[in-house]
Amino acid sequence: MGRFLKSALKISLAFGTLLLVILAVAVGIQMSSLPSFDDMMRSPNGQSIRVLSADGAVLVSVGPSYGQWLTYDEIPDVMVDAMLAVEDRRFRWHPGIDPLGIARALFVSVKTGDRLKATSTITQQLARNIFLNNNRTWTRKAKEGLLALAIERKFSKEQILELYLNRVYFGGGAYGIDAASRRFYGHSARTLSLPEAAIIAGLVKAPSRYAPSSDPERARERAAVVLSVIHETKPLPDLASAQAQLKDITFAPQARQNNVRYFTDWVMSQLDILTDETVEPLVVRTTLLSSMQKAAEDAVRTQTPAEAQGALVALSHDGAVRAMVGGKDYVESLYNRATIAERQPGSAFKLFVYLAAIESGVLPDDVVVDEPVQIGGWSPRNSNGRFAGEVTVRQAFALSINTVAVQLGARVGFDAVADMARRFGITTPVSRQPATALGASTVRLIDMTSAYAAVARGGIEVRPYAVTTIETARGRKLYERQAENPRVLVAPWVAANMTNLLQAAVETGTGRQAQIGRPLAGKTGTTSSNKDGYFVGFTGDLTAGVWMGRDDNKRVGGLQGGTAPARAFAAFMRVATKGMPIVELNSNIQIDDTLSEPDAEVYGLDGTVAGYPDEYYRGGPDYQGAIEVPVDGEGNPMPRVHRPGSLDNAWLEEAAPPVEPSAAPDPM
Repeated sequence: MGRFLKSALKISLAFGTLLLVILAVAVGIQMSSLPSFDDMMRSPNGQSIRVLSADGAVLVSVGPSYGQWLTYDEIPDVMVDAMLAVEDRRFRWHPGIDPLGIARALFVSVKTGDRLKATSTITQQLARNIFLNNNRTWTRKAKEGLLALAIERKFSKEQILELYLNRVYFGGGAYGIDAASRRFYGHSARTLSLPEAAIIAGLVKAPSRYAPSSDPERARERAAVVLSVIHETKPLPDLASAQAQLKDITFAPQARQNNVRYFTDWVMSQLDILTDETVEPLVVRTTLLSSMQKAAEDAVRTQTPAEAQGALVALSHDGAVRAMVGGKDYVESLYNRATIAERQPGSAFKLFVYLAAIESGVLPDDVVVDEPVQIGGWSPRNSNGRFAGEVTVRQAFALSINTVAVQLGARVGFDAVADMARRFGITTPVSRQPATALGASTVRLIDMTSAYAAVARGGIEVRPYAVTTIETARGRKLYERQAENPRVLVAPWVAANMTNLLQAAVETGTGRQAQIGRPLAGKTGTTSSNKDGYFVGFTGDLTAGVWMGRDDNKRVGGLQGGTAPARAFAAFMRVATKGMPIVELNSNIQIDDTLSEPDAEVYGLDGTVAGYPDEYYRGGPDYQGAIEVPVDGEGNPMPRVHRPGSLDNAWLEEAAPPVEPSAAPDPM
């Protein structure tokens, strides 16, 4: 019997030695395959992106959130003590796995008959977080233990703690103590107090349950337990005082997750173009101003008819997007009606008709005739069903008289109107039929807003932009917006005269409800059967566009550009411009010098008449006798400036291409 025991013991020792050798070899192989410390600092869990407003507010955190990487020496002792007390009391001496913890778990399982509750050391948790998953299998647990042993052999205890505390998940999307501290307290983890550290340490076991962002009181209760555990392992000077301080902790407000997401989604869609960084956490700083965004959300929510949707875009005159609302409620609908939706702008599109007319020589005080017009069987009508006779161009624009807009469109050519819209940044298809003068083409709100902003800027191109800088969480700059060299779209005098018309529309015309008590210019727009309502306007500092309507394109009772959209514009602008200095608009009537001393091109001495379609020049191959070019007393062609009587409907009827009546929207 003694010989048998000796033999068994020898076999056991040999077998045990063999297992130890195999384990040592396996650990050695695993050590050689482990990445370096620097490589382990990089995130395998996906890229996190924080989007900030221009005033520093966190608009949204997308993906896992990582704060700044803190070295072991930068991590407060209270944070280290709290984590070791809660997660791994024997961390300082175990080899990566905790034999005592495993033995205790086995004893409890045998005694109670319950399922074995495995214990994980901090090193095992680190191995699982970086290399494995959370599958509850013995195979995964064995791999986890082997990796933990290898990690302990390759890295120091301090390095392991540094990796763990910068990588572990604390809930609310926050990975690492710095991200958790910034999310829950609004400051770096370098300055964590003992109660704050206790709250963070208490999150590891059940982040979603105890996170302050989901249940602040439960987080405080869990932290009180954590403080008691800390006291057991490392007695605190005053446990009761530390627990009492938990009530005084103020949690940072969480990022807005509602309507600002229209803006942040638009920003996120541009990041692939602006940077090729796909691993390191990003911090994206934008142009949005929190106060203006709130004002925009309030204006759309309170002014949009109950059965309709609304959208608003506000731009500084350099193109910086200061506010964006793509709908009444992002939670109910992610569809961004400010940047994606294509809807008819109605008479707001007349901007391009009048720009083309002014560029051809028409002035605000010129007289035109509001009378019946017929083009290829189509007769545009005015909203009141009446005709005013002789009016000034300013009056015609302010009152949104359709017949005059169509006459001017025909005068300069509907191709010229479409080209003007293209020049000012309209990217959607633009009709070249007569009804385009009344806004028959569909547009995007952001494009229309930037077009009006270009007028406010004196005829200089405005390109909307949102991102100013992109940095990694460590501060490495990846992108910084550079000042652009914008194109001059029209001469300053054209923009000034157009502003004169737009100002009249607000002061005496269809846009009176948009007034805010400071110099303002803008235009209303309403499509057929009140399906769309538009208002776009600007002050000396800011341009904003508002659209309202139904997504199914059905009628909205009482919706006109001069009602709800104009009121929403005014509600937004009153708040957005509060405190800004009052800036007068450049709306003095100006005449181009070339009109006072016309050259050959203006007078058409090259054989053509400026302002008329090529195919209808007198004597041209397609001339049918419909156009009588006005001449002066010496028989020279008259300048392009429109004067009473120079536009007649006989020319319109013969010269303009036909249009389908259904394509013509109602006025305003």
